[in-house]
Order: sequence, then C-alpha cells, then structure tokens
Amino acid sequence: MFGDGSYTPAQVTGQLQNLATLRDDVTAAQATTKAKLAVETAQAPTLVAFMHAFIAWVKATYSKQPDVLLDFGLKPNKQPTPQTVEQKAAARAKRQATRQARGTTSKKKKQAIKGNVTGVTVTPITAPANPPADSSEPAGQQTASNASPPVAPTNTVGAPAAK
Repeated sequence: MFGDGSYTPAQVTGQLQNLATLRDDVTAAQATTKAKLAVETAQAPTLVAFMHAFIAWVKATYSKQPDVLLDFGLKPNKQPTPQTVEQKAAARAKRQATRQARGTTSKKKKQAIKGNVTGVTVTPITAPANPPADSSEPAGQQTASNASPPVAPTNTVGAPAAK
C-alpha cells in the first residue's frame, strides 16, 4: 500500500509501463524535432534569399496596386508627407548654418581662394662630374677616394638660410 490506495502488482507494472512509454515518445519526438531543425538550418540561407528576392519582385511588380500587396501580406510603401512652409524654412536655415560652421563654399568661391606663398627658390642639384675610376667596384658604391663632397642643404621655401 502506498499513495492513496492499494495496488496489485499488475496495476503497478501497468502504471510504470505507461510512464516509460510516455517518456520514450517524448524522447523520440525530441529526436525528430532536432533532425528537422538541422535540415531547416541547412536550407534556411538559400530559402531566405529566395524569399527576399520574391518579395522584391512582388513589390516591384505590384507597387502601384496596394490591394495586391496586401493579398501577399505586404504593406504598401508609405508616401512621404509634404513639408510645411515652416519646416522648409527651418531646414534651409539649418543648412546655411551648417555650411557656415563648416566653412563650405560653392565651387566658384573655392576657385577664387588662392594661397599666399612668396619667395620660392629652386636650387638645381647635379650629378658628380667624375665617374668612378676603378671599374672593379660595383656600380652605385663609392669609396672615400672617389666620393663627391657632401652638399650643404639649402632652404627652398623662401626664408633666409641660417648662417
């Protein structure tokens, strides 16, 4: 005797067998669900891409017929509401303030801006007049005997050279 009454051995065996059967059914259903989810996961990217392409085609084909789009479960494109005069004036003032803050100008005004650099001096640099006397040295290498003297750097921007 246990629980709320007494049971025969056959009744106990039947109840336990019923519990085992239900648990086996749940486990089998979980395995089936897991297998179907794996198949769906494998096929989902191509099917989603197909669905997006189909939706784009339906919208392009029936964009002017909102009732047909609703038959497909799609919302028609929302038309923008026209701006009021006050909104247009506020937007224009905001654009002008932004251009002034950033310092942006028109194409013609940009072309009128010129730099004010003065005093540019170009100093020509020439190659050494004496080619290497010893032909056994590889080209491009110089020894102390045939090297040209170092040239002092010159200021080419226009400021007086330091003395």
